[in-house]
Amino acid sequence: MWRSVRWLDRSIKAHKRPTEQNLFPIVQGGLDIELRTKSAQELVKRDSPGYAIGGLSGGEAKGSFWRMVSLSTDILPTNKPRYCMGVGYAEDLVVCSALGVDMYDCVFPTRTARFGNALVRTGSMSLKQGRYTSDLEPIDKDCDCPTCAKYTRAYLHTTATKETTGCHLITVHNIAFQMRLMLDIRQAIVEDRYPAFIRDFMRIRFGKTVPMWIVDALKSVNVDLTVPDSSGYSAEPVADDFQKAPNTWTDE
Repeated sequence: MWRSVRWLDRSIKAHKRPTEQNLFPIVQGGLDIELRTKSAQELVKRDSPGYAIGGLSGGEAKGSFWRMVSLSTDILPTNKPRYCMGVGYAEDLVVCSALGVDMYDCVFPTRTARFGNALVRTGSMSLKQGRYTSDLEPIDKDCDCPTCAKYTRAYLHTTATKETTGCHLITVHNIAFQMRLMLDIRQAIVEDRYPAFIRDFMRIRFGKTVPMWIVDALKSVNVDLTVPDSSGYSAEPVADDFQKAPNTWTDE
């Protein structure tokens, strides 16, 4: 942790292109509350144009993950961008945005596409499965990406299991999905309706059973999924950290 602080001081001295490059120091400390707190406090003293939250998304329990994100954003200034490194699961983006994160990067959308997985609001669609052999629908009928405009699930199933073309096309869709999700998150925040957006997202994503870590994280910012909303929807916390299969539950 201290090495990162010393590295930042050397970087500040060497930085000669402030109009072309921004230095985003990285909050370190792993899952150690004291170290991460001290790291964030030291970085804030340097008054950088933005700050990164690192040392996470490496396989730690999600309950620990969100608490370290929250601890970091609580210390970092609200008038500077907060960038959470290596985070890209859709539910993580929604939760971390609620915790105060502004920016993300992750290989997940492209890496999962190489295995034939397309991202949709209900989860991950495995196009290598035989059920899509004769499916003439696009990945997502509401998506306006070039892949959904021109190619069927059946075509992508055939190519994703035999050549890289299908994986490339799924990558295009997955990046479009991520960009559209972040645009929707931003718009909901601007319009002061983010709590309602969160509830709708989780209902579509998970249905009635939502991972406990998500419920706990959102409760910390006064979004309680276990309390029924105006539509009657409420969530039951479950111990699983990750979604095991796309949601098929409906309230209709």
